[in-house]
Amino acid sequence: MLTCHGGKTVFGANLGILMLETQFPRIPGDIGNATTWPFPVQFRVVRSATPELVVRNDARELAGLFIEAAKDLVASGCDGITTNCGFLSIVQDKLAEAVPVPVATSSLMQVPMVKAMLPAGKRVGILTISKETLTPVHLNAARVPADTPIVGTEGGRAFTRDILGDAPEIDFTACRLDMLDAARQLVSDHADIGAIVLECTNMTPYAADVRKLTGLPVFSIYSFIHWFQQALVPDRFSAHLDDPLLGLAGVSK
Repeated sequence: MLTCHGGKTVFGANLGILMLETQFPRIPGDIGNATTWPFPVQFRVVRSATPELVVRNDARELAGLFIEAAKDLVASGCDGITTNCGFLSIVQDKLAEAVPVPVATSSLMQVPMVKAMLPAGKRVGILTISKETLTPVHLNAARVPADTPIVGTEGGRAFTRDILGDAPEIDFTACRLDMLDAARQLVSDHADIGAIVLECTNMTPYAADVRKLTGLPVFSIYSFIHWFQQALVPDRFSAHLDDPLLGLAGVSK
Protein backbone atom coordinates (compact mmCIF):
# COMPACT_ATOMS: atom_id res chain seq x y z
CA MET A 1 0.00 0.00 0.00
CA LEU A 2 1.28 3.45 -0.93
CA THR A 3 0.20 6.11 1.56
CA CYS A 4 0.37 9.79 0.59
CA HIS A 5 0.44 12.59 3.13
CA GLY A 6 -1.31 15.94 2.77
CA GLY A 7 -1.07 19.05 4.88
CA LYS A 8 -0.58 21.71 2.22
CA THR A 9 -2.56 23.32 -0.57
CA VAL A 10 -0.34 23.08 -3.66
CA PHE A 11 1.65 19.95 -4.58
CA GLY A 12 4.43 19.56 -7.12
CA ALA A 13 5.82 23.09 -6.88
CA ASN A 14 8.14 22.79 -3.90
CA LEU A 15 10.34 25.85 -4.42
CA GLY A 16 9.07 29.32 -3.51
CA ILE A 17 10.71 32.45 -4.95
CA LEU A 18 10.32 35.83 -3.27
CA MET A 19 10.29 38.54 -5.94
CA LEU A 20 11.02 42.23 -5.64
CA GLU A 21 8.29 44.47 -7.04
CA THR A 22 9.51 45.38 -10.53
CA GLN A 23 8.39 46.11 -14.09
CA PHE A 24 11.57 45.55 -16.11
CA PRO A 25 11.49 42.70 -18.67
CA ARG A 26 12.90 39.33 -17.64
CA ILE A 27 14.40 37.11 -20.33
CA PRO A 28 14.84 33.32 -20.11
CA GLY A 29 17.60 32.61 -17.61
CA ASP A 30 16.37 35.33 -15.27
CA ILE A 31 15.03 33.91 -12.00
CA GLY A 32 11.75 35.76 -12.54
CA ASN A 33 11.04 34.17 -15.92
CA ALA A 34 9.11 30.99 -15.19
CA THR A 35 10.45 29.31 -18.34
CA THR A 36 13.95 29.43 -16.81
CA TRP A 37 13.11 26.54 -14.51
CA PRO A 38 12.81 22.90 -15.63
CA PHE A 39 10.60 22.27 -12.59
CA PRO A 40 7.50 24.05 -11.24
CA VAL A 41 8.04 26.99 -8.87
CA GLN A 42 5.80 29.35 -6.95
CA PHE A 43 6.34 33.12 -6.95
CA ARG A 44 5.33 35.82 -4.47
CA VAL A 45 5.86 39.52 -5.13
CA VAL A 46 6.96 41.42 -2.05
CA ARG A 47 5.05 44.65 -2.56
CA SER A 48 7.02 47.89 -2.01
CA ALA A 49 10.34 46.01 -2.06
CA THR A 50 11.93 47.71 -5.08
CA PRO A 51 15.46 47.14 -6.42
CA GLU A 52 16.38 50.63 -5.26
CA LEU A 53 15.31 49.94 -1.68
CA VAL A 54 16.91 46.49 -1.49
CA VAL A 55 20.21 47.13 -3.30
CA ARG A 56 20.93 50.76 -2.50
CA ASN A 57 19.39 50.93 0.96
CA ASP A 58 19.06 48.63 3.99
CA ALA A 59 16.87 45.64 3.11
CA ARG A 60 16.65 44.72 6.78
CA GLU A 61 14.01 47.44 7.09
CA LEU A 62 11.83 45.36 4.77
CA ALA A 63 12.41 42.04 6.56
CA GLY A 64 8.83 41.89 7.84
CA LEU A 65 7.44 42.06 4.31
CA PHE A 66 9.70 39.23 3.14
CA ILE A 67 8.80 37.10 6.15
CA GLU A 68 5.08 37.57 5.50
CA ALA A 69 5.46 36.56 1.84
CA ALA A 70 7.68 33.59 2.77
CA LYS A 71 5.08 32.33 5.24
CA ASP A 72 2.45 32.59 2.51
CA LEU A 73 4.60 30.48 0.18
CA VAL A 74 5.04 27.84 2.87
CA ALA A 75 1.28 27.82 3.47
CA SER A 76 0.82 27.26 -0.26
CA GLY A 77 3.00 24.17 -0.20
CA CYS A 78 6.61 25.29 -0.62
CA ASP A 79 9.28 23.23 1.09
CA GLY A 80 12.12 25.68 0.40
CA ILE A 81 12.40 29.45 -0.11
CA THR A 82 14.75 31.57 -2.18
CA THR A 83 14.75 35.18 -3.39
CA ASN A 84 15.49 37.09 -6.56
CA CYS A 85 18.21 39.36 -5.17
CA GLY A 86 21.67 38.47 -3.90
CA PHE A 87 21.61 41.48 -1.57
CA LEU A 88 18.96 39.71 0.50
CA SER A 89 21.70 37.72 2.20
CA ILE A 90 21.29 40.46 4.77
CA VAL A 91 17.93 39.00 5.85
CA GLN A 92 18.94 35.33 5.60
CA ASP A 93 18.99 34.72 9.34
CA LYS A 94 15.68 36.50 9.96
CA LEU A 95 13.91 34.60 7.21
CA ALA A 96 15.38 31.27 8.29
CA GLU A 97 14.19 31.86 11.84
CA ALA A 98 10.69 32.81 10.73
CA VAL A 99 9.69 29.85 8.53
CA PRO A 100 9.82 26.07 9.12
CA VAL A 101 11.56 25.23 5.81
CA PRO A 102 15.10 25.79 4.46
CA VAL A 103 15.88 29.26 3.12
CA ALA A 104 18.53 30.15 0.54
CA THR A 105 18.30 33.89 0.03
CA SER A 106 21.40 34.66 -2.01
CA SER A 107 23.70 33.31 -4.69
CA LEU A 108 26.53 34.65 -2.51
CA MET A 109 25.95 31.74 -0.14
CA GLN A 110 27.80 29.56 -2.67
CA VAL A 111 31.09 31.39 -2.18
CA PRO A 112 32.39 29.38 0.84
CA MET A 113 31.57 26.08 -0.86
CA VAL A 114 33.15 27.13 -4.16
CA LYS A 115 36.24 28.42 -2.35
CA ALA A 116 36.65 25.03 -0.67
CA MET A 117 36.75 23.35 -4.08
CA LEU A 118 39.51 25.48 -5.58
CA PRO A 119 43.21 24.63 -5.79
CA ALA A 120 45.60 26.19 -3.29
CA GLY A 121 46.30 29.82 -4.09
CA LYS A 122 43.03 30.37 -5.97
CA ARG A 123 40.14 32.56 -4.85
CA VAL A 124 36.50 33.11 -5.77
CA GLY A 125 35.64 36.35 -7.55
CA ILE A 126 32.23 38.02 -7.42
CA LEU A 127 30.39 39.96 -10.12
CA THR A 128 27.69 42.21 -8.67
CA ILE A 129 25.17 44.75 -9.86
CA SER A 130 26.40 47.28 -7.29
CA LYS A 131 29.84 46.99 -5.77
CA GLU A 132 29.39 50.31 -3.98
CA THR A 133 26.53 49.02 -1.84
CA LEU A 134 27.56 45.38 -1.44
CA THR A 135 28.79 45.94 2.10
CA PRO A 136 30.76 43.80 4.55
CA VAL A 137 27.43 43.18 6.29
CA HIS A 138 26.01 41.53 3.15
CA LEU A 139 29.17 39.49 2.68
CA ASN A 140 29.37 38.38 6.29
CA ALA A 141 25.73 37.30 6.24
CA ALA A 142 26.60 34.92 3.38
CA ARG A 143 29.86 33.83 5.05
CA VAL A 144 31.89 35.40 2.24
CA PRO A 145 35.53 36.15 3.13
CA ALA A 146 36.08 39.90 3.49
CA ASP A 147 39.00 39.92 1.03
CA THR A 148 37.01 38.35 -1.83
CA PRO A 149 37.60 40.25 -5.11
CA ILE A 150 34.46 42.02 -6.32
CA VAL A 151 33.69 43.87 -9.56
CA GLY A 152 30.44 45.66 -10.29
CA THR A 153 28.61 46.61 -13.48
CA GLU A 154 27.86 50.18 -12.35
CA GLY A 155 30.08 51.78 -14.98
CA GLY A 156 28.46 49.94 -17.86
CA ARG A 157 25.98 50.84 -20.56
CA ALA A 158 22.69 49.50 -19.25
CA PHE A 159 22.73 46.58 -16.81
CA THR A 160 22.94 48.37 -13.44
CA ARG A 161 21.19 51.53 -14.57
CA ASP A 162 18.14 49.85 -16.09
CA ILE A 163 17.63 47.03 -13.60
CA LEU A 164 18.02 49.16 -10.49
CA GLY A 165 16.09 51.92 -12.26
CA ASP A 166 13.34 49.38 -13.09
CA ALA A 167 13.22 50.45 -16.72
CA PRO A 168 10.23 49.21 -18.78
CA GLU A 169 12.57 48.44 -21.69
CA ILE A 170 16.13 47.07 -21.58
CA ASP A 171 18.82 46.62 -24.23
CA PHE A 172 19.99 43.11 -23.33
CA THR A 173 22.77 43.20 -25.90
CA ALA A 174 24.23 46.13 -23.97
CA CYS A 175 23.74 44.20 -20.72
CA ARG A 176 25.74 41.30 -22.13
CA LEU A 177 28.60 43.63 -23.00
CA ASP A 178 28.49 45.08 -19.49
CA MET A 179 28.82 41.58 -18.05
CA LEU A 180 31.76 40.74 -20.30
CA ASP A 181 33.50 44.00 -19.41
CA ALA A 182 33.08 43.32 -15.69
CA ALA A 183 34.29 39.73 -16.04
CA ARG A 184 37.30 40.86 -18.05
CA GLN A 185 38.20 43.41 -15.36
CA LEU A 186 37.80 40.83 -12.59
CA VAL A 187 40.26 38.36 -14.06
CA SER A 188 42.60 41.11 -15.27
CA ASP A 189 42.82 42.75 -11.83
CA HIS A 190 43.08 39.46 -9.93
CA ALA A 191 45.22 36.76 -11.50
CA ASP A 192 44.39 34.32 -8.69
CA ILE A 193 40.68 34.00 -9.51
CA GLY A 194 39.74 30.32 -9.81
CA ALA A 195 35.96 30.62 -10.13
CA ILE A 196 33.28 33.31 -10.41
CA VAL A 197 30.03 33.71 -8.48
CA LEU A 198 27.32 35.94 -9.95
CA GLU A 199 25.62 37.84 -7.14
CA CYS A 200 22.73 39.19 -9.18
CA THR A 201 19.93 36.85 -10.24
CA ASN A 202 19.55 38.83 -13.49
CA MET A 203 23.09 37.83 -14.51
CA THR A 204 22.37 34.15 -15.19
CA PRO A 205 21.54 34.67 -18.91
CA TYR A 206 25.18 35.72 -19.41
CA ALA A 207 26.85 32.96 -17.37
CA ALA A 208 27.84 30.98 -20.47
CA ASP A 209 29.38 34.11 -22.02
CA VAL A 210 31.39 34.80 -18.87
CA ARG A 211 32.56 31.19 -18.79
CA LYS A 212 33.65 31.34 -22.44
CA LEU A 213 35.50 34.64 -21.96
CA THR A 214 37.32 33.73 -18.74
CA GLY A 215 37.61 29.96 -19.01
CA LEU A 216 36.56 29.78 -15.35
CA PRO A 217 33.67 27.95 -13.67
CA VAL A 218 30.71 30.31 -13.20
CA PHE A 219 28.21 29.83 -10.38
CA SER A 220 24.88 31.66 -10.34
CA ILE A 221 21.51 31.58 -8.64
CA TYR A 222 20.60 29.01 -11.32
CA SER A 223 23.31 26.60 -10.21
CA PHE A 224 22.46 27.26 -6.56
CA ILE A 225 18.73 26.64 -6.95
CA HIS A 226 19.23 23.48 -9.00
CA TRP A 227 21.31 22.14 -6.10
CA PHE A 228 18.65 23.28 -3.61
CA GLN A 229 15.80 21.74 -5.62
CA GLN A 230 17.60 18.39 -5.75
CA ALA A 231 17.36 18.27 -1.96
CA LEU A 232 13.67 19.19 -1.98
CA VAL A 233 12.77 16.71 -4.74
CA PRO A 234 15.57 14.14 -5.19
CA ASP A 235 15.68 12.17 -8.41
CA ARG A 236 14.31 8.64 -8.09
CA PHE A 237 16.42 5.80 -9.45
CA SER A 238 14.22 2.83 -8.51
CA ALA A 239 11.10 2.13 -10.55
CA HIS A 240 9.14 0.51 -7.71
CA LEU A 241 8.99 1.54 -4.08
CA ASP A 242 8.40 -2.10 -3.06
CA ASP A 243 11.46 -3.39 -4.96
CA PRO A 244 14.50 -1.27 -4.01
CA LEU A 245 16.84 -3.81 -5.62
CA LEU A 246 15.22 -3.51 -9.05
CA GLY A 247 18.07 -1.33 -10.20
CA LEU A 248 20.44 -4.27 -9.70
CA ALA A 249 18.68 -6.42 -12.29
CA GLY A 250 21.17 -7.83 -14.79
CA VAL A 251 24.17 -7.03 -12.59
CA SER A 252 26.49 -10.00 -12.16
CA LYS A 253 27.06 -11.20 -8.64
